[in-house]
Amino acid sequence: MSGVWVFKNGVVRLQDNPSLQGSSRRKVLVHVATNQVVTSYEMLERMLLPLGWERYYNDPDLFQFHKSSSVHLISLPKDFNKLKSMHLYDIVVKARTNVFEVRDV
Repeated sequence: MSGVWVFKNGVVRLQDNPSLQGSSRRKVLVHVATNQVVTSYEMLERMLLPLGWERYYNDPDLFQFHKSSSVHLISLPKDFNKLKSMHLYDIVVKARTNVFEVRDV
């Protein structure tokens, strides 16, 4: 995980390392059990539903998941192609069951 942790307006975020921007290194979200790269929101939803996550439709500009047994909310850009590494790590951390990991391609 490379980048810089930035604290702004009471929120800590991981920002991509600017020295890696423009390089060919790309990160992908991998479902560990099947070793499959997650390539769409439909695929991600199929993998999150059995873990207790459900689709949250409160904001039409975001693709969101909520788990009723926690306060966590996974908020992702509406366009799957606009996912950044911070979104991928957010999924890994909030899923908490070692189901996903982020890998370099």
